[in-house]
Amino acid sequence: MAGTVHATAVVDPAARLGRDVEIGAFAVVGAEVSVGDGTRLFPHAVVLPGTTLGAENVIHSFAVVGGAPQLKDRDRDRGSTLVVGARNVIREHVTIHRGSDAGVTRIGDDNLFMVGAHVAHDAVVGSHVTVANGTQLAGHAVVEDYATFGGLSGVAQFVRVGESAFVAAGAMCERDVPPFVIVQGDRARVRALNLVGLRRRGVPDVSIDRLSAAYRELFSGRATLEEALRAVERVDPYVVRLLESLERRPKGD
Repeated sequence: MAGTVHATAVVDPAARLGRDVEIGAFAVVGAEVSVGDGTRLFPHAVVLPGTTLGAENVIHSFAVVGGAPQLKDRDRDRGSTLVVGARNVIREHVTIHRGSDAGVTRIGDDNLFMVGAHVAHDAVVGSHVTVANGTQLAGHAVVEDYATFGGLSGVAQFVRVGESAFVAAGAMCERDVPPFVIVQGDRARVRALNLVGLRRRGVPDVSIDRLSAAYRELFSGRATLEEALRAVERVDPYVVRLLESLERRPKGD
């Protein structure tokens, strides 16, 4: 194992370190932690037992990764784990907790968690997600690929945020967020199609045009959601994913 571990870092003998790992001053790596190749821990970063980190993650100072779930019932974290993919950037004071009741919290690849963000127990975050400062993801929340969160936004327990959705700063999401849209407000409501996010992701223009047409049909208010779902043509895979997301929502939501 090539790499550097600062003399003041505390690394449990039972931790597994990959190649070219860098661990800074006063950082802590607990037992049963696996740190992937090329991962870097800044000074004072903390990675606690039950955590698996993939390759080339960067964890900044004072972040705590793999803490026990915040639950009133004791001992519900026994056997629980946190699995983090590759190339994630976890900034200062971010907290990501393990699952509950032997469950798993899962983080994908290529995500950015900005200062002070929180990911609670049993949450699932996909890949290419941007989570801005102070955003709070509650237990069992699901965030799909390419979603983006503005600062100080929040997601309630068991709520799903769809792919390429944009949750505006300060938005409070207490119900599922459809893919490809912008939501804003307290309580958050759909405001527009996330055209900027779709173009940045590289979605084809023809699919964006079809999503725009579907959005107008679904959210114009000219018909009920059930009627609009029947009216929209299912000729594009992105449109199909939007429709399927809306069909999963509880009636009246």
